[in-house]
Amino acid sequence: MPNTPFSSRNKNISIRQNLLFLIIIQFFISIACQAQEGKTWLRFEGTSGPGKGKHIVLVSGDDEYRSEEAMPMLGKLLAQHYGFTCTVLFPIEPETGNIVPSYQNNIPGLEHLEKADLMILLTRFRELPDEQTKYFHNYIMAGKPIIGMRTATHAFHYEKNKNSPYAKYHWRNAEKGWEGGFGQQILGETWVAHHGDHGTEGARALIDGLAQQKDHPILRGVRDIWAASDVYTVKNLPKEAEVLIYGVPTSGMTPESPVNWEKSVMPMAWTKDYQVEGGKKGKVFTTTMGASVDLVSADLRRLIVNAVFWGLDMPDKITADMDISIVGKYEPSMFGFGTFRKGMRVEDFK
Repeated sequence: MPNTPFSSRNKNISIRQNLLFLIIIQFFISIACQAQEGKTWLRFEGTSGPGKGKHIVLVSGDDEYRSEEAMPMLGKLLAQHYGFTCTVLFPIEPETGNIVPSYQNNIPGLEHLEKADLMILLTRFRELPDEQTKYFHNYIMAGKPIIGMRTATHAFHYEKNKNSPYAKYHWRNAEKGWEGGFGQQILGETWVAHHGDHGTEGARALIDGLAQQKDHPILRGVRDIWAASDVYTVKNLPKEAEVLIYGVPTSGMTPESPVNWEKSVMPMAWTKDYQVEGGKKGKVFTTTMGASVDLVSADLRRLIVNAVFWGLDMPDKITADMDISIVGKYEPSMFGFGTFRKGMRVEDFK
């Protein structure tokens, strides 16, 4: 049937109606997302500084090292001192709406990774629904920068949903090309063992141990780090990984504790590139430090802040006197299973 002026008008009306419908749907999606801010995730808006216009997503979700305390602190610091907009995600128990680090199957807000410029990750043994993990997978395919802390080396544990398209992220995956899962393939290492005696030995970072790396921008201004969380065993780093810091256990749990030289040194911080099949190349900074109590160390915070600027291709902005002061109160809990603060809500970390 030939096109008539009447049918053309109907077609134009139909197009306008569809556009209006899409606008309305987008509006309600936006309203729904805003309604979740402060309930399932936090947003710290950067107003001025070299990071203005850049979006960082910080993903917490471990049941031992209190990442639910560390990530909001880092988000506030990066937003207030440097202007980054920071979105912090948490493990949420659906029945209560509380932050429950041992609830391994729900981290709302991962869709924020779609517009993220950098991700900071500290999760442990998560088995998330595919509709959540797909945002994480898409981020990796896009080759965007990642900072992995502590248990990010064993971020995923697929036990129930072994047929998931993301089961290859499992920390003990044996699939060819994905051995060791996300940790080994993307960050450079999966979980192996505690090298220090967990809970009785801390970790001393040997900052000056690699003379060839002393001018690396991530180490700029970093002089002294002691971490309460012990040294991890690292044995699978690819040869192209660039170790920035080695560490050794200390015979005790205070910064003054002597180094236990009976134990060998281990890599504690490194950089590397990553690229999965069909995806773009990205870069990674990984450290096996990162418990909430570790971040009392000013130079560990400095290391993370420097890594953010390095990851975003802004090394010229890194100076030895970067402001890494904590914004507001920070009273981290000692690491341990079941030691998290019960009944905590997302809004408690504002």
